[in-house]
Amino acid sequence: MRALILVDIQNDFLPGGALAVPEGDRVIAVANALMPRFPLVVATQDWHPPEHGSFAANHPGRTPGEVVTLAGLQQVLWPMHCVQGTPGAEFADGLRLGPEAHVFVKGVDPAVDSYSGFFDNGRRRSTGLGEFLRARAVVEAVVLGLATDYCVKFTALDALSLGLTTTLVEDGCRGVELQPGDVAAALDAVRAAGGVVRGSADLLG
Repeated sequence: MRALILVDIQNDFLPGGALAVPEGDRVIAVANALMPRFPLVVATQDWHPPEHGSFAANHPGRTPGEVVTLAGLQQVLWPMHCVQGTPGAEFADGLRLGPEAHVFVKGVDPAVDSYSGFFDNGRRRSTGLGEFLRARAVVEAVVLGLATDYCVKFTALDALSLGLTTTLVEDGCRGVELQPGDVAAALDAVRAAGGVVRGSADLLG
């Protein structure tokens, strides 16, 4: 079985959001076009408590973009975003997630961030997504969403590490690009790990 994994298509990552990804709203139409083509659709959702350690506001004197150590790992500090129960954490209004879509929350532990939809950044805790896909005999994952160079990249890499044939939909993603070239490097990392990068037209054709 194939599964479509929609990564963090949430209001705070769209233009005008707390952590807006440039052109992040462009991924919505791609997601909507692809969903009917898949027997299984899952969506990941950043769901941070307000005291989350990845928020610059919780580190006095620090600003977004700085790097600190969190849970023994290097951590980029971000503006407060996708806080549990806030409008910014909700899925984009135009995203046509049906009642059959399955949602997996991540980033709930204030002590460690979770870019991947499968595990936290230290791979210490599973979101349950891998187990869910395994129980349904999923062998192929198609991944898109926000942002290419963080949560999409790590979701795709973890899917590959779990033995899933993995495709990243390039035009269904947009990146943060804290450093120029971060998006290209993310795509290269997925290819190097055995993944495929394709356009949505290839999947819709």
